[in-house]
Parts: sequence; C-alpha cells; structure tokens
Amino acid sequence: MTRPHVLVAGAGIAGPSLAWWLSRRGWRVTLVERAHALRTGGQAVDFRGPVHRAVLERMGLWEAIHERRTRLGTQACVDATGRTLAEVPALMMSGDVELQRGDLCQLLFERTREQVEYRFGDSPTSLHETPDGVEVGFEQHAPQRFDLVVGADGLRSNVRSRVFGGDDSHLRHHGFRVVGCTLPNVLGLRRQGVIYSEPGRGVCVTSARAEDEARALFVFTGAPLGPRERSPDVAREAVSTAFAGAGWRTARLVETLHGAEDLYFDTISSVRLPRYSHGRVVLLGDAAWGGTLGGQGTPMAMVGAYVLAGELLASPEAHAQAFARYESRLRPYATKCQEGASHVGGFFAPRTRAGLFLRNHIYRLLTTKPLERVFEKMVTHAATGFELPEYAEAFTPQSDNR
Repeated sequence: MTRPHVLVAGAGIAGPSLAWWLSRRGWRVTLVERAHALRTGGQAVDFRGPVHRAVLERMGLWEAIHERRTRLGTQACVDATGRTLAEVPALMMSGDVELQRGDLCQLLFERTREQVEYRFGDSPTSLHETPDGVEVGFEQHAPQRFDLVVGADGLRSNVRSRVFGGDDSHLRHHGFRVVGCTLPNVLGLRRQGVIYSEPGRGVCVTSARAEDEARALFVFTGAPLGPRERSPDVAREAVSTAFAGAGWRTARLVETLHGAEDLYFDTISSVRLPRYSHGRVVLLGDAAWGGTLGGQGTPMAMVGAYVLAGELLASPEAHAQAFARYESRLRPYATKCQEGASHVGGFFAPRTRAGLFLRNHIYRLLTTKPLERVFEKMVTHAATGFELPEYAEAFTPQSDNR
C-alpha cells in the first residue's frame, strides 16, 4: 500500500500531535498554518489525571514537560483593598503539571519538524472531494490532492466553515468576552495569582515563570464579536471601556495593556457540531469540540489526536469507519470536558453582587479541610472520565517507511 498523504490544517497543539503519531508509522503529513511562524504565545495549560498523563507518557513528553513546568501556587480572590476573600488552590488552576502553551507548541514542533512538511503563512481556500481524495486549493501553494484532510485549526476553524458551513451556527456564545496577554509584573507577584472581580467584569493576573513577567486575563460581559473586531487596538479599547472606573489596581493593569504585543481577544464560546467528519475531512481539537476557556482544550486536543491516529492506523484503507469510531469514543468525553467553558466566565466575572458573594463563599467552604477530597473530585472528574484505548500494534514505529 502506498503511504497515505494527509493534510493537517493548524500548527497549534492538535495538529502537530496527530502528525507525530502518523509520521512515526510512515504516513506523509503536510501541516499548513495561516500564521507566518509558530504561535508561541497564550496562557498556561495544564494536565490532570491518569488519562492526560498516559498520552503524554506514550508520546515521550512527560519528562520534557516537567522540565518546562510552571510552579504557580494558590490564587487569591481579593476585594478592592487587596484583602483576600477566598483562595483557589493550585489543583484547580494548574492541575498535576502546568506549562506555558508556547513551550508545548515548541516541543511538538521540534519533535515533528524533520518528518512533517510545515507550510507557514498559508491556508486552504477550497476543498473538493473526489472518489480517491480531496483536491485542496491554497492561498500561496499550488492546488494539491490529499488522501484525507484534518481540520485542527482552532475554535474558528477555516476547514470547518468550508465543509460544515459558517461559524455562526456552530459557535455557542456564553455572554462574555476575554482578552489575554503578557504584561510587566507590576503587581510584584511571585509564583502566585490574584483575581479581582466586580459584577460583569474581572481580571486574573499570574506570575509563574520570569519574575518580571505576568500573564493577565480580562474577562467581561459582552456580545459576540464581529469579523473585524478582533484586532489588538479593538481589544485594548474594549478593555478600557469595560473596566472604566473599576476598583483595586485595575487602572494600572489597563494602562500597561497598551504596551502588550501578544494580545488575544475573543468571546467565551464553545463549538457544537452534529458530527466531527464529512467524507474524507475530519475535525480535531477545538475545531470539533472547543471552548475558549475552561474546556481542557489542550489536553483534549492531545487525547483526541491519539485516538484519531489510533483509529486511522488500525484501518488505513477504511477512513469512514475510522472516523466513526473516533467520534464514538471521543464525543461523550469531549462534551463533558467542554462544559467548563459555559461556567468559566461566571467564575472570573460573576454578573451580580450576589453571584460574586456566592462564589467567594463557596470557595472558602470547598477549600476547608473537611471538603478537600470533594473539591479534588469536582475539578478532576471530567478529565478522568475516559478509558484510553490501547493501540500498541498500530503505534509501533516504522522508521524504514520514512
């Protein structure tokens, strides 16, 4: 059998993870990324429980991730005077191990760059399925035929919109907007985090790596974003407007935002799809089941890549059956993990004073000694609710086919 040739759109986490598994078995993988270089920004990402750990160990990444791990401790919910109202333990925000998303992107790129063809600064413009493949048009490269196409290009997937229809019908907005970025550590934090909230708006600031650097997350109520509203300038203006008159040290953080170079601006939304595949095209990661925050997007992307690769390698000439098994296994797990995205906005920015009081009261209770175990189960139950399939034979490397 000739080596299957797969086009993967998206060089974030899901795409390179899938490429790693497939290329080890001799499959040809072309990975196309709209950005002109590897995107190494983003918030910290965490892994928790035996399912996540098993996938990382099978990829040989567990030790490498620990070498790059952040060591963020508790995060304090404070009032306008800086007084601690409740504390959120590291288990909830950082899991068993946490690292910067950019560090993980770099790790995956380094481990696939020799076997995988990366095309940066390009994106599919058309996908036309034929009896024996998919003819793909590109912005920069000449059209090319592939055996399969995988859309691993994020919450606002280009592949999904071209094959399954526009985003509006597939993205469920949860009523909040979010801006994330790197800022100078003006609060002087050391491996800790602070959350300040008022009704409908909240900011979380953490410092877990360089002492002069912090990550900030501004969360506030708002309508869905229009197609031209996601620019850095619009993000800065949106935060300035939303946090005008806010207490604590918010004004200083908003002022510092104007020098940030890695702004991320989006709504808190989640993807709802009736199916993950159509013909020879399949979706993976955030493109299939994503949530902007709180949906365990990174570990789910890597678990999903493991399962999709396992099913394809088990029956390479029967992609339809492989896609069906992949979705049957993953959908219940992904849907459960995805639920976090519908609640995360209300955690950082409760809509009412009563909701803010209730949040602080609940977390004070949950972090007391008698309820420690209950709290631990609450924050890990979705991540651990999956039985990882065994694909030992399918994943045996075939270096002679490279």
